[in-house]
Amino acid sequence: MDTENTNQTSPAKKQSSAFNKWWRVMPTILGIGAVVLGLDTLTKLLVVINLNLGDSWVIIPILEPIFKFTFITNTGAAFGMFAQFGGMFTIIGMLVIGAIITLHHHLPTENFWVRLSLGLLLGGAMGNFIDRISRGYVVDFIDIGFWPIFNIADLAILCGVAILSYHLWDEEEIQTETSSNEETSLNGGTSSNETPTLTPVQKGGSLS
Repeated sequence: MDTENTNQTSPAKKQSSAFNKWWRVMPTILGIGAVVLGLDTLTKLLVVINLNLGDSWVIIPILEPIFKFTFITNTGAAFGMFAQFGGMFTIIGMLVIGAIITLHHHLPTENFWVRLSLGLLLGGAMGNFIDRISRGYVVDFIDIGFWPIFNIADLAILCGVAILSYHLWDEEEIQTETSSNEETSLNGGTSSNETPTLTPVQKGGSLS
């Protein structure tokens, strides 16, 4: 009878646990995403209002070769890659946004850095997605000379991918180490490659 009651309440407990986790992690993810989206939208608007397409604005003359704002448009992915696949990247942007919101609970989101990375990815994906829908292209303007011109959303996506990749790798390393320690503990502190030393016992009596 107790087993039957436990089985009946188990789905409800799981649903409650999932909701509690959602409530703990989503405000951080959505908050960071909103900040990134706000900065991206504002900077793009300022560029469109104040610069003509192809024009540059040099903030510090001595740094012109490595830092200035240059207004260009981009129909491809981040940093101007694959411009011929603009429509596909609009769909990919939608999928990324949906995946972050619905599948984040499969990641170790109790780690703040993972939540930060998801917030950066969400804000960056939304920023460029809104551009593609409203303008038909993405506004890029950060020009550092040796790299394709990009925007705040691109930078957020790049940082988000780097942070998430590092912490997922780190999490895997920790789990591997923990499993190894548990296996060693179950073997009585002896590595599986080690052969226990056998002590000879005298016939008919204990060791002298």
